[in-house]
Amino acid sequence: MRGRNAERDRIEQLLADARQGASGALLLHGEAGIGKTALLDHAAERAQGARVLRVEGIESEMELAFGGLHQLFLPVLDLVDALPEPQAVAMRAVFGLSGDGVRDRFTVGLAVLTMLSEAAADGPLLCLVDDAQWLDQPSVDMLTFAARRLRAEGVVMLFAVRDGAPGAAVQGIPPLLVEGLDRAAAAELLPGLPPYVADRVIEEARGNPLALIELSAALTPAQRAGRMGPLALPETAAGLPSRIQEGFLAQIRRLPEAARAVLLVAAADDTGDLGVVLRAAQSLDATVEDLEPAERAGLVLLSGAAVRFRHPLVRYAAYRGAPLARRIAAHRALAETLGATGQAHRRAWHLAAASTGPDETVAEELERVAEWAGNRQAMASASAAYERAAQLTADPLLRARRLVRAAQRAADGGQDERCAALAGQVPQPTADPELAASLARAQAVVELGYRRPETAARLLLDGADRTGANSPDTTTSLLADAVHAAYSAGDAALIEEIAARAPDRPVLAVPARLFGGDVPGALDALRALVAGGAAAAGGDGDPASGVMDRLMAGIYHQLTGDHAAAREAAVRAVAHCRDQGVSGWLPTTLHLLARAELALGRHDEASAHAAEGLRLAEEHDLDHRAAHLRAALAMPAAVRGQQEQARARAGEALGYARPRGVGRAAADAEWALGLLELGLGRAESALESLESARRAAAHPLFCLPLLPDLVEAAGRAGRPERAAEPTRLLGEWAAALGQPALAALAHRCRALTGPDDAAEEHFVAALALHEGGSGYDRARTALLYGEWLRRLRRRLDAREHLRAALEAFERLDAGPWAGRARAELAAAGGEAGLTVRRDGPISLLSPQEREVVRLAAAGASNREIAAQLFLSPRTVGHHLYRAFPKLGVSSRTELAALLAS
Repeated sequence: MRGRNAERDRIEQLLADARQGASGALLLHGEAGIGKTALLDHAAERAQGARVLRVEGIESEMELAFGGLHQLFLPVLDLVDALPEPQAVAMRAVFGLSGDGVRDRFTVGLAVLTMLSEAAADGPLLCLVDDAQWLDQPSVDMLTFAARRLRAEGVVMLFAVRDGAPGAAVQGIPPLLVEGLDRAAAAELLPGLPPYVADRVIEEARGNPLALIELSAALTPAQRAGRMGPLALPETAAGLPSRIQEGFLAQIRRLPEAARAVLLVAAADDTGDLGVVLRAAQSLDATVEDLEPAERAGLVLLSGAAVRFRHPLVRYAAYRGAPLARRIAAHRALAETLGATGQAHRRAWHLAAASTGPDETVAEELERVAEWAGNRQAMASASAAYERAAQLTADPLLRARRLVRAAQRAADGGQDERCAALAGQVPQPTADPELAASLARAQAVVELGYRRPETAARLLLDGADRTGANSPDTTTSLLADAVHAAYSAGDAALIEEIAARAPDRPVLAVPARLFGGDVPGALDALRALVAGGAAAAGGDGDPASGVMDRLMAGIYHQLTGDHAAAREAAVRAVAHCRDQGVSGWLPTTLHLLARAELALGRHDEASAHAAEGLRLAEEHDLDHRAAHLRAALAMPAAVRGQQEQARARAGEALGYARPRGVGRAAADAEWALGLLELGLGRAESALESLESARRAAAHPLFCLPLLPDLVEAAGRAGRPERAAEPTRLLGEWAAALGQPALAALAHRCRALTGPDDAAEEHFVAALALHEGGSGYDRARTALLYGEWLRRLRRRLDAREHLRAALEAFERLDAGPWAGRARAELAAAGGEAGLTVRRDGPISLLSPQEREVVRLAAAGASNREIAAQLFLSPRTVGHHLYRAFPKLGVSSRTELAALLAS
């Protein structure tokens, strides 16, 4: 470990922290041969008293779903029985110990986190993941999911990744670049070489330890003695890993043929199981004795049960250096051996590797592997299996179906570029309506998730048109998805066009009438939709279709101004996602819930749900939904006057939404910026942002909620003419929709824009209509009424409303608005000191501690809290341990009483 002091110190600090109960993760990355594996070995040596789990990625087996996870946890598989039942069921399924499916990949991730925590119950745990780029993507996803949530379990996770190598993506782990050794450290690896020769080797190796060793070992005796011409080594260091690999290949070629044969089988195998390798090698006339020359040469390390290559490049050289016919023979031998031991999935991949043309038998085996992986949420592996099955399929229609399934699974796994590439291989147009529908849905997932929602809606509409009357339920489902995409784009005309395709279907009847100008008909259709449970939107019983039913009902309630009903629908949708394990929809349903809570003035709850949704969206790589959630988070930050946070969240949302035409997110982000400026007293800039938000929202139904802020900003900026039309629109739609909260806001705007002799009547009407609704909106109206009364020198009347506004704003932590109310109250001659302490000791907690405390106070156990917040039970306990002293409580009973007060 010469020249690696910084890297060693970082690793040893993580190990020291783990002995004190803290957890940590680190991603070591660098070129081949740079010393990443040696650093993992060093960590294992220094982990005295710790349990060590280790897995190594193998390129030839990187599509085997959860293979890496299984290898890592093989020594502690008994811990599966200690997991909470849903997690235990999921782990048995992904490890092939049961035939159950897995609806939610987050359950698998949480099970991995809990298993790591349980494995560290009696002392620190060190997990080493070498060549993680060659691990299967589902295993990497679950391990990094857990690593990002480690807090107080005493677990250290070290990942090693080769830079530039294709394969699994390791994301969200703190990186440490492992660079070449400096000249002094490099020279220590070249003892006995003349300075001139050592300098040449060092220059060629660029500090790469493996290259230093291999290049020096390859020197002839004459070169070692210093007789080295200027062309003895290449003039450029390009392709260094290839040169190292060539060195290993030269060593392998010097071995007897039987030794090369058994090395080839070991290289093609992913289990490292010596028994499997030797049984397969018998087909190539090789035995255990034939491994001896390779072991003596230091190319492999053997134990009684396992074979391990000295370095991944040795494995690569042993495999790629063999002729194609020998590689095919090795895979066939392994397939036969694994078939006899019941390892059907590995057998299928080896048969595929041995196939050189169409083979329907092997394709069917791979299709079964794909179905197994998809049922366990290993979407990347399922996609790869479907794609390989398609490559082995001769029938054009069957090949197209398998390609579409591969594209669907790629889309489900967040592989948008891969989805597009697979979909592009499907011949167009296809005569099969169901195939067209499936292809449209896969392409739309990518468009909606990462590109333009309008394009997604058009793709779904086209798929619905192709499906037509052949499958009414499929058509309706596609059209409902298209309406949702068009809603995200903020394109009312497109929504109306889509809904017009099937206006008799309940889920489409509402937008068909609402955007067609028949508001009473739309409200009747919405009541029918809710009463009927929206069953017509998805007739296949799929949990995801149940989400869309509830989601669209919530959106329609929101559009028609019934935010309490929208919240009820959102709560049901979120509960459905949690109960049915449809985690991919959770960010969307949480966004709906957050928006409903914002409309009801429940800013803390909105922040908590939007923050949870954003965490999940980032986990799923749902950039589109993340933009919506960032805009939603900007709103309560704007209300509180948290300028940096509000501008950052809104800016991030706009950066994504504007170039992609995500009109709803853009409008919400602009609205948040306008509200922030309005609260800070900057009316001109507030008006600019709010009018920009109105343009982004386009249709009156989309911009109704922001119109009251726009009217107030126009009045304060001295531009009453720019408030007239918004006031008229708000009044017309409030009358049509018949919602008290909307009518209250319309009255407020009329009070601000109408004659003074009618203003009081409108203010009083607004306050009456606010009863039972948003406390924030009522406080805003009370503030404006109080300001109006003070200007008329009715100071006593003004104080009553200004004090009510001040108390409400302080309870809501609406700092800028409280400041304005306080200043107005003082000007009216009232006592303007602090009136309430908002949260008391609750305000001392971190956001994560608040969430844990809230759930604990509601009676949830540590395990239940861990499952909901995707933490380990030990981390939950750690948060409660820190929170109790801050709150001055010592039990959950006291905690519940404190929060109730």
